[in-house]
Amino acid sequence: MAQNPSASPILFDRPLLRARQSRAIRLEPADFLLDRVAGDMAERLDAVLRPFSDAADLWTPGEAVSNLLRDRFRSVTRLGLQDSPTETLPFAPESLDLIVSALAFQFVNDLPGVLAQIRRALRPDGLLLAAMIGGDTLTELRQAFAAAETELESGVSPRVAPFADLRDLGALLQRADLALPVTDVDRIVVRYDSAFALMADLRRMGATNVLIERRRTPTRRTTMLRMAQIYAERFADADARIRATFDVVWLSAWAPHESQQKPLRPGSAKASLAEAVKGKTKDI
Repeated sequence: MAQNPSASPILFDRPLLRARQSRAIRLEPADFLLDRVAGDMAERLDAVLRPFSDAADLWTPGEAVSNLLRDRFRSVTRLGLQDSPTETLPFAPESLDLIVSALAFQFVNDLPGVLAQIRRALRPDGLLLAAMIGGDTLTELRQAFAAAETELESGVSPRVAPFADLRDLGALLQRADLALPVTDVDRIVVRYDSAFALMADLRRMGATNVLIERRRTPTRRTTMLRMAQIYAERFADADARIRATFDVVWLSAWAPHESQQKPLRPGSAKASLAEAVKGKTKDI
């Protein structure tokens, strides 16, 4: 059963996230990450031999992924942030055979609970395919802000959300009783003229700080300037342009079905590893 979202720590201000994403649409959106993910998702779905009919797009910003699904599948449900403010999904049990999500799970307060709800909504042999920001994303910005605030202010304030790593996410998929879990990372390094150009792109992605514990007062100008200076000192290339890391973590897993491959039971192997190694050993 899905966990009660109120039982998990509330890290993210999701109404603020919705407002930030709406603002990004009114600006000139920075869609390069989303476009890349949509293209990769198309390739990954092409590699799946199983046919799908009823699909859902869960909290993906923009229309790129939903448009991709509508071109391929009979029925597509798009769920926006406004449709599930408490992270409770409206899907009936075993009503979908494909659920996708792009660049949204990193802002979920109760990811174990959401994965459990996804497992319940998938038909047997249904697929979850999701891409989320994780790993070492924006590590350069995090380090530059921490150094500047340590130097000029009384302490470090939360600036960049904590990101999950591959091992943790794989364990969460298994915990949700999803089968054949696979995780991998697509590391994208983007270069900018300055830290301020990077931050402008984050605003146009709707991806600026929405942590509940974020600083509520404006950052001092001297701190911002020092942050940009430290960023340039530590993370600039020979041409003076800075690097920004984005790790896109891919998750895929299936609702269990009898046709799926099963791991061998412990002790069921017909030959021991030692015998196999001994049989392949040759004198040289």
